[in-house]
Amino acid sequence: MLAKESRLSMKVKSQDAYPLYAQIADDMRLNIQTEKWPEGERIPTEMELCSMYHVSRITIRKAIDELMKEDMLVRIRSKGTFVKEAFQEEDHFTVIKGFTQELQERGKYAKTVDVEIQLANADKRIAKFLNIETGSQILILKRVRGDEDAVFAFFITYIAYDRDYSIDPRDYYTSFYAYLRTKNIIVNQEREYVEAVSPNREVQRKLKIKESEPVLKRVRFTSQITENFYEYTECFYIGKKYRYYLDFHQS
Repeated sequence: MLAKESRLSMKVKSQDAYPLYAQIADDMRLNIQTEKWPEGERIPTEMELCSMYHVSRITIRKAIDELMKEDMLVRIRSKGTFVKEAFQEEDHFTVIKGFTQELQERGKYAKTVDVEIQLANADKRIAKFLNIETGSQILILKRVRGDEDAVFAFFITYIAYDRDYSIDPRDYYTSFYAYLRTKNIIVNQEREYVEAVSPNREVQRKLKIKESEPVLKRVRFTSQITENFYEYTECFYIGKKYRYYLDFHQS
């Protein structure tokens, strides 16, 4: 934990405009997404978190509130704060779609204008997301996408590499999930979060935007556990050209 605290302190100094509570929320969110804090488990107490991150209780409460807004944590009186379990969603569930299906349902045609494929070795962070060993071979798929009117999205997708997967960019110009279905992979578990960010140089170059252009970052974790398949994707959208929709269905 000391190493984590040191990294966090360095981040505060280099990103003064990014609130401290939001940085702590990012770190806590990562604990949930990588299942370091499993579903249904009580997280450390506020005082324990204060000690871990060397911050005030007010800052910790603001970080926890952020994750409660994202429906990742739940407070239970006299017991503590817990990682929310999927089956606790009583009133509704959220339908998350692939980009192609999302645009089709809005009467748009999804278009991919550039595809880049890389084979690499997973670092510790990506290995955790994909449930593989550090150093395992991974496939990195980078795609610039939009609709018939404009280009506005840049996707970076990470999956564990399998020799059955194509490394020909032409095979990834249409729906990625449709391609996976040809390999008998149908993702059935998903978790996402969305945040506003400043575009890094790669995003600026791919989307042909300036550093000052507002960008929506959508991070997606999907899996089909029965097939031991895990996907991690970072999606970057030009804020003024894209609107993010959620469908809510009453149970």
